[in-house]
Amino acid sequence: MYQRTVLDNGLPVLTSSMPHTRSVSMAIFIGAGSRYESDEIAGTSHFLEHLLFKGTKAWPTAREISEAVEGVGGIMNASTDREMTVFWCKVARPHFQRSLSVLVDMMLNPLLDPTELEKEREVVLEELRMVNDYPTNRVDLLIDETLWPDQPMGRDVGGSQESVSNITREQIVDYVSRQYTPRNAAVAVGGDISHEEEVDLVSEVLKDWAPEEPMSWYPVRDGQEMPRIRVEQRKTDQAHLCIGLPGLPLSHPDRYVLGLMNVILGEGMSSRLFLELRENQSLAYDVHSSINLFRDCGSLIVYCGVEPQKSQRAVSAIMEQLNGLRHDIPDSELEKARELSKGRMLLRMEDSRSVAMWMGAQETLTGRVRTVDEVVERLDDVSTEDIERVAGDIIREDKLNLAVVGPYRSDRRFRSLLKL
Repeated sequence: MYQRTVLDNGLPVLTSSMPHTRSVSMAIFIGAGSRYESDEIAGTSHFLEHLLFKGTKAWPTAREISEAVEGVGGIMNASTDREMTVFWCKVARPHFQRSLSVLVDMMLNPLLDPTELEKEREVVLEELRMVNDYPTNRVDLLIDETLWPDQPMGRDVGGSQESVSNITREQIVDYVSRQYTPRNAAVAVGGDISHEEEVDLVSEVLKDWAPEEPMSWYPVRDGQEMPRIRVEQRKTDQAHLCIGLPGLPLSHPDRYVLGLMNVILGEGMSSRLFLELRENQSLAYDVHSSINLFRDCGSLIVYCGVEPQKSQRAVSAIMEQLNGLRHDIPDSELEKARELSKGRMLLRMEDSRSVAMWMGAQETLTGRVRTVDEVVERLDDVSTEDIERVAGDIIREDKLNLAVVGPYRSDRRFRSLLKL
């Protein structure tokens, strides 16, 4: 259970009291990500995430910020994706107030020192190079580019070498002023703290955070009418494959059906993909599927790493497993997927950080937080007929996408395989 209060400046504050814990986890969510960026400033949200750790008015250096939290045994980090940026901290209960002050000062009073900005720019460019060097990361980016070509949804969250190199301090300052506003944020806290105490503390430290109207995000464009294939040639010992299909948006009523369908397909060692491609055919060490849910779109992705000469067999085997989801789902298989999903979700809720993330992400993206009991109820309502219906809607030949990173000069060998 959780409690929610909206401050006078429009900032939602959420608390889940967990008196049995000795920790408190806090997270500040900002509606800032790659979907808010034009091509010119691609990567600004991620760049800014780095810069806020470089110094504030109260803690002028990166060392002082880290020591304020790590010096008392706490953990602090941040992440940026397409639709939000999250700054979080987990500390022992006695250090909650100080750690909250650090996070708030990062939001309200970043120095954005020009010298530190240029130093961190090089760090971000190195991060982009590192990601590009890993074929598993590269194929993840490539399937997004294939699903959503020539638009922010399909772009690397970190931007490109060119865009990050050209982002100016003035553009970053402007972005902060427009996106880092209480009406585009949420504060979520889980742990050994009461809602009243949290609201009092947050109200005091954020009382001067002026409400502004944030920028809107770029909606997705989908004009796919036939399968798409992208191949990137690299001298690798293993071929890395991703098969992707457009999925469902976060608010869609069938999102829980899709979640269970994904568990049946490729989550865990008893999933269809694992049993067939690894256990039965010995094609792959790593094969799995996942879903992504965004405001107005989503995706279903299958990943597989195989010996290059076996790539065609692997794609055909994946196609067979996708096709099989559209009919004859046994009740026993659905029950297994249902209990796996519920069990993993309930186990996550023992951790104060997971609880804070659960509340803050839902508040930021949907404006409503479903309780764990509500989600369990939704999962219990899913039937085998629902799985087959949603599979039929999503798993369509004209919507298939394949991304490959490996020692191939062209997509010729894969063209005839994307069939259901």
